[in-house]
Amino acid sequence: MSYVVESGSSRRARRRRRTAITLIIVVAGLAFAFKLAASHYFDGATPATASGCPTSKTTTAAKAAPGAKPVAPKAPAAPALAPSQVTVNVYNATSRAGLAAETAKLVKARGYVVGTIANDPLSKSVAGPAEIRFGPNGAAAGALVQTLVAGSVPVTDARADASVDLVLGKTFAALTPAPKTPVTTPSPSC
Repeated sequence: MSYVVESGSSRRARRRRRTAITLIIVVAGLAFAFKLAASHYFDGATPATASGCPTSKTTTAAKAAPGAKPVAPKAPAAPALAPSQVTVNVYNATSRAGLAAETAKLVKARGYVVGTIANDPLSKSVAGPAEIRFGPNGAAAGALVQTLVAGSVPVTDARADASVDLVLGKTFAALTPAPKTPVTTPSPSC
């Protein structure tokens, strides 16, 4: 039996090669992970995905005629927003006692989910019949609630949720007559 005796310099050289190869593999793995995460972040988490809108960027070419322009696929109809999907906070910005509670009963009878019933937390003077307050995520819900009071004014704020505030003003008399068919508002278009 014979043994090969290795010098210290060849061992160090082999160890450096092994370290360099290991570092290259680790850096390549990290680069792949970052690329995958970035593509998932920028392509997979778009607002269209969150809202249920199609995210396909492809087009289908018309095969009947050569040279025909590509035809974009048709998006499915946007789902309608039902009153049962909208949370409405009813606030009284007048000096009439019990106005918010009375109106909240009527709003609930129309199928809306009623949240808070109180005096206006902003203590704002609303000169018209009503003010509809909502955030960016509640635009469709705000448009639906606006149909409850003729002459109401929409006001956007910075809230993160989709709730809507119905703030009753000085000239508020009653809700608009209930529609014969259920009122729905389409979701934001894609």
